[in-house]
Amino acid sequence: MLKINQMELGPVQTNCYIISNDAKECLIFDPGEEADKIIGFLQKKQLTPVAILLTHAHFDHIGAVDTLREKYEIPAYLHKLEKEWLGKPNLNGSGKYSMVPDYRLKDADILLDGEKQLEINGFKMDVFHTPGHSPGSVSYSFGQEGFAIVGDTLFRGSIGRTDLVDGSEKKLLQSINDSLLTLPEHMILYPGHGPETTPEQEKRSNPFLRG
Repeated sequence: MLKINQMELGPVQTNCYIISNDAKECLIFDPGEEADKIIGFLQKKQLTPVAILLTHAHFDHIGAVDTLREKYEIPAYLHKLEKEWLGKPNLNGSGKYSMVPDYRLKDADILLDGEKQLEINGFKMDVFHTPGHSPGSVSYSFGQEGFAIVGDTLFRGSIGRTDLVDGSEKKLLQSINDSLLTLPEHMILYPGHGPETTPEQEKRSNPFLRG
C-alpha cells in the first residue's frame, strides 16, 4: 500500500506529492519550490527519495528540482518535448514573473517518450502523454492504488490554461477525454493546484467538459 502526502509550495501554492512505500522509499512529484520544507518533511518521516517526476516543466513545478537531486543524488524525469525547458526562463515561464527568479536548471536526467509503463524501485505506474497545458505534460496513473497525478491538465471544476508556450485547448480537451476521463470513475485525480477530484465528478459537473 502506497502513502501519498501533499505539500503546497511556492507563491502559487503548487501541489507537490510525495508517494512512499512500506520500505520508506519515495517518489517526489513536482517539487515547485521550498526545498528546505520538502527536506524537512522527508527527514521527519525518515523517507529516502529515489526519483523526481515532473508532470511538466513550468516554473511553479520545478523550483526545488536541482537542490533535491543534488542532495539525494536522484534522477529527474521529464517528457522529451520539454527537454530544453528546465534551463530556459522564456520556456519554463520564470522569466515572465517577478515573483520568482529566472530558473536555469540542469537538464532532466531521464526523458520520457510517449505512453508507457514505468517502474522505479518497485513503484509501478502508467505514464500518459497529456499535452495541451504544455507540449510535454504527462500524467502518472497508479491504477492498482486507485489514484493518478495529473499536473495542470485537469482541476476540480476546471481545466489547465492554454495561453502559455505551445499550449493548445484542442489538445488539452482531447487529452482529458482520451486519457483521464477514461480512467475508472472513482479513481482519485491529484492535480497541480487545488483539491483532488475524480473522473466521475468532472464528467458530471465540470463546465469546461460539457457538450
